[in-house]
Amino acid sequence: MMFTKKLREPIRRGEITTSIRIWQSPRVKAGNAYAVIGGGRVRVTGIKEIGIADVTPKMARDSGFDGVIDLLKTAKHGRGERVFLVTFAYEGEQTPVRSASAPRPSSRPRARRPSGER
Repeated sequence: MMFTKKLREPIRRGEITTSIRIWQSPRVKAGNAYAVIGGGRVRVTGIKEIGIADVTPKMARDSGFDGVIDLLKTAKHGRGERVFLVTFAYEGEQTPVRSASAPRPSSRPRARRPSGER
């Protein structure tokens, strides 16, 4: 998920756990983790569609903004008109977990078959 530069550190510290997004359709799914520019990732814990009139000054402050107008100036940057309240938890830097069935990476080049053999 993309966050403005001023929000990244408070998100890493766990001080910000909500975001108001204005999209054409949902861009995240509860339970999924998303990389954060600048490092780490967040896991979305919930997403709820709300009306623009439902955005309160407290929601704006909880999202890291001074007020509703400040938040909407940042959130409204595309053609989207649907408003979503996204809750998340910062998980920090995570090493990707390799599936047990995934092939192991190899540092050796594969042997080439002589031409004509199958």
